[in-house]
Amino acid sequence: MTVSYKELLAQREALEQAISQARQNEISTAVAKVRELVAEFGLTAQDVFPGRSPKSVTTKAVSKVAAKYRDPATGQTWTGRGKAPKWIDGKERSPFVIA
Repeated sequence: MTVSYKELLAQREALEQAISQARQNEISTAVAKVRELVAEFGLTAQDVFPGRSPKSVTTKAVSKVAAKYRDPATGQTWTGRGKAPKWIDGKERSPFVIA
């Protein structure tokens, strides 16, 4: 018995829908069980996920990069990262290096 391409595509679509529905059912069951355990034991997010700080407190350290080039005419500086400013773009950079 030979199955046509269209029939196989229809079977695949039906399987994908069944897989998606089964996953949703299992997720719902798992979430309900987790909520039950959290309530039963009075757990907090810190208890369940140690090492994670609350989002409101999380801050990322920003490191500043020292300027590498200076425009003698205006005093503007550039770190050498990102797009070059107009005052140095397309020019030899050695005269602008900050010693």
